[in-house]
Amino acid sequence: MNRLSTYLLLMMVMIIWGLNVVAIKYLVEFFSPVMMQGLRIGTAGLFALVILYFMKDLRKLTKREWKFTIFAAVFGQIAHHSMLAIGLVETTASNASLILGLIPLTTAIFAMLFLGDRLTKIRFIGILLGFGGVSFVVLNPEQGVTSVSQGDLFVFMSMVSQAFSFILIKKVTSTLSSRQLTAMMLLIGSGSLLVLSWVIEPASASSMAVSQPLVWIVFFSSAIIATGLGHFLFNAAIQKIGAGQTAIFNNFVPFFALIGSFVLLGEPIYYSQLIGFTLIVSGVLLGTGYIEQQWLNRRKKGRAYTNRMEDYQKDFSR
Repeated sequence: MNRLSTYLLLMMVMIIWGLNVVAIKYLVEFFSPVMMQGLRIGTAGLFALVILYFMKDLRKLTKREWKFTIFAAVFGQIAHHSMLAIGLVETTASNASLILGLIPLTTAIFAMLFLGDRLTKIRFIGILLGFGGVSFVVLNPEQGVTSVSQGDLFVFMSMVSQAFSFILIKKVTSTLSSRQLTAMMLLIGSGSLLVLSWVIEPASASSMAVSQPLVWIVFFSSAIIATGLGHFLFNAAIQKIGAGQTAIFNNFVPFFALIGSFVLLGEPIYYSQLIGFTLIVSGVLLGTGYIEQQWLNRRKKGRAYTNRMEDYQKDFSR
């Protein structure tokens, strides 16, 4: 698979993930949110496990790997998926997608706190821009909103949980395959969410008695295509072109979710959301260090070219 094919594949995954936010918003209208998420990611986990079995990419985990995998599942699956589903009951898919767009930036902040990454002026400006963009989204004067809604707050907490899980994932994938880790996290998260659902949603089982075929088509498409296959393709892209270039494509997820929520759910798109989207994308590019790294790489190449030309001129003058 060449680089262009990888880019096209990644763009397809971003479209799928953007539409998946719309799909979850649609599904919480029919199912109890936590129960639905438990069954959805459990289906994805079983799909991933079957694929790994045929790929012969399964092995016994060490105690250290189990510890990090469980903690990563707590933050990345249980907390993230439960709070996202609960939040989507009370907020729009477009708002949720824009808030989730802060995941790369929040991950960069946690990397500074726990992994020793350096905070520069450019990255600090990016952090301010990114979180300023979210304020445009959740404090929407065009809707008469002057305070953060409970739904937006739950989605924000789900975003923070997901970002923190990436730090734990980075720790454990130094020894464990990211594909096996993903499958294990999905299964651990699924079982925990189902238990949690029975505690906080006593009538959740009866909500699964939905007869409309479209609802189940959306459910299984979200589980298998978006969550299961999507993560496999994303991990394959990381292996091909690196984590840095792959992560930049995440900025397209809020855009496709905005379009999907407008076309499929009839949600309006406000100017404040477009301003917020622009600020968030700018903040992510600056705050994660991507722009700074590109500038340094070009500067380094320029210096190398200048040095070669100076050496050539010296040799020629001799």
